[in-house]
Amino acid sequence: MSKAERTKAHIQATALRLFADRGFDDVTVEQVAADAGVSHMTFYRYFPTKESVVLDDPYDPVIGEAVAAQPESWPALKRVRSAFVFVLGHMDSSMDEEVLARVQIAVENAGLRARIWENNQRTEDVIVEALVGTGVDSVTARVAAGAVLGATTAALMEWARSPSRSSMAEDLLRALEVFGSDVEKARL
Repeated sequence: MSKAERTKAHIQATALRLFADRGFDDVTVEQVAADAGVSHMTFYRYFPTKESVVLDDPYDPVIGEAVAAQPESWPALKRVRSAFVFVLGHMDSSMDEEVLARVQIAVENAGLRARIWENNQRTEDVIVEALVGTGVDSVTARVAAGAVLGATTAALMEWARSPSRSSMAEDLLRALEVFGSDVEKARL
């Protein structure tokens, strides 16, 4: 891990701890920066907004690549679902605790819950672009992307609320079974 990656991770861990302890709305960027031992400008170098500490994730490009890699002969919903199954199957479960902390903070804050759906719009756009780029019409692409994102987002929020913790991937995979269990071996 580079120095920049360590700094970003440290700022994020500090912010998540403060948000969990005091509440998201009751913590300022300046407080996070001071507690992390960095300037507020350093905070903004890594996170454009306070909300981005909780909501940003690195998965959109990976999901887009996985969708594009599925056989073009498959229906759009099967391609999106299979891509998610592939990505979830390759996620590092050591990230579960960080994701859990982020989602719990978001679930407890109405403004952040609304922003989750805004974030999903960016992910949906990546998926739609991948599908349309292989000949799927835009309406079908949006419906397939929206259906899978809706299922996984609902499952993610429920996972964060649940007192018994299976892995995040297990719960999200279970949500994708709503669309059927005929997922063929996905590829990337």
